[in-house]
Amino acid sequence: MAIGRRSPKQDDMFIPAAQVVAGPGHPFYSKLNVVLAEAGFDEYVESLCAPHYKEGGRPGIPPGVYFRMLFIGYFEGLDSQRGIAWRCADSLGLRAFLGFRLIEETPVHASMTIIRQRLPESVFDQVFVFVLRLLEEKGLLRGKAVAIDATTLEANAAMKSIVRKDTGKDWKEYLCGLAKAEGIENPTEEDLRRLDRGRKDKKVSNHAPAFLRSGSLPESCATPSCRHGARQCRAGGPAPRSSR
Repeated sequence: MAIGRRSPKQDDMFIPAAQVVAGPGHPFYSKLNVVLAEAGFDEYVESLCAPHYKEGGRPGIPPGVYFRMLFIGYFEGLDSQRGIAWRCADSLGLRAFLGFRLIEETPVHASMTIIRQRLPESVFDQVFVFVLRLLEEKGLLRGKAVAIDATTLEANAAMKSIVRKDTGKDWKEYLCGLAKAEGIENPTEEDLRRLDRGRKDKKVSNHAPAFLRSGSLPESCATPSCRHGARQCRAGGPAPRSSR
């Protein structure tokens, strides 16, 4: 077999329709069109969108075509309307999925933007529920329940409002633990402020030494200012500083 060589070609002025080469179409999109037609998808979305269009004027993009283009964006991994519009115009299989002939132009991205701005969010929610129901009827939806979980949190990021998850102690109790580690049994507000200003890391960690989390000295400590003759305490953390 001889090697083929690519050379520039001049387009024909007239091409008979019977000679136009058309692909068989993607089997996934062909089957999807059959499923959507059986479920009455086009009639449903047209009834949803009709109240948001006025009577008369030039017909716009059919809602069934618009939502099919959104399906294509999801299936093809396209995250922009420009990419969706270009892909639909370039692919013969997607043209067949949308219902466009070769001599017809597919919608451009600007037309998609106008429809997106025209339709309220509730319409998109109803189409989403319609598709979920269709998936459930076809046995393609896993799970027995769909739920939304939410938690209301107080929007207060001040350090004094933080509570440790392991011990439940608040910020003042944490500082009192530091004071006891310094040998101050009954710290005053001034002592707590001094300890707060003197902290090096300025953060509370769940990996703090055990004697700081509990607010008491380790059993191996003979005195509050004991340093065990080393830089590290036997409890697994840095030795407490002297109150002097």
